[in-house]
Amino acid sequence: MNDEQLLRYSRHILLDEIGIEGQTRIIGAHALIIGAGGLGSPAALYLASAGIGRITLADGDTVDLTNLQRQILHTQARIGQSKAVSGQTALTRINPQVVVEAIGERLDGERLEARVADADVVIDCCDNFATRYAVNRACVRQRTPLVSGAAIRFSGQLSVFDSRCENSPCYHCLFPEGDDAEETRCAVMGIFAPLTGIIGAMQAAEALKIISGAGQVAIGRLLLLDGLTMEWRSVKLGKDPQCAVCGS
Repeated sequence: MNDEQLLRYSRHILLDEIGIEGQTRIIGAHALIIGAGGLGSPAALYLASAGIGRITLADGDTVDLTNLQRQILHTQARIGQSKAVSGQTALTRINPQVVVEAIGERLDGERLEARVADADVVIDCCDNFATRYAVNRACVRQRTPLVSGAAIRFSGQLSVFDSRCENSPCYHCLFPEGDDAEETRCAVMGIFAPLTGIIGAMQAAEALKIISGAGQVAIGRLLLLDGLTMEWRSVKLGKDPQCAVCGS
């Protein structure tokens, strides 16, 4: 690290659990963020502020006026612009030392696989099951840690799936594909604006812990937040040995 980085990240370096070694790992890391909306906005902002060296921001949507209630990466001046490009602008202004790549389309197939393989951690901030399943499959195959979050109305959830750990379940263990999981969208159900900030910031925290080696990551746990009562529940998750994605 140079002198400017030592000063910029000094509050991290002061933490014994991170220190210079952990911050150096953060600076050298590459995070792939799927979705630059309500969850992706705070996750990306905190990762950029913390000094993640490379961020790939993927989102095929454009900025809409209805997004601005919660998607804090974007501004009214950038309505109609690609969310990925708008996010790139915001992150570069926050921390010009971070290399930000904007992908203004949905990643799938071999392109998704290659991007996951190139990342040190994947942060899933999308809003649909099809993408979540595809990202999970790619992360399992490439043995890339996956930080998964979701938020709708006043309810939020977070978990970490890491196929490098023998006993870690995957997203499919929790929500098996083909179980007719109900698809809920903010456009229909509504969303409490700060809820996306809470869950997205926690996704950034888990990603930084994975990279730096600090603390205990939420592997094998599903954290559930009721935003109306501000109460958390933690549910233990087990690996499904018959899982079609990660099972033996």
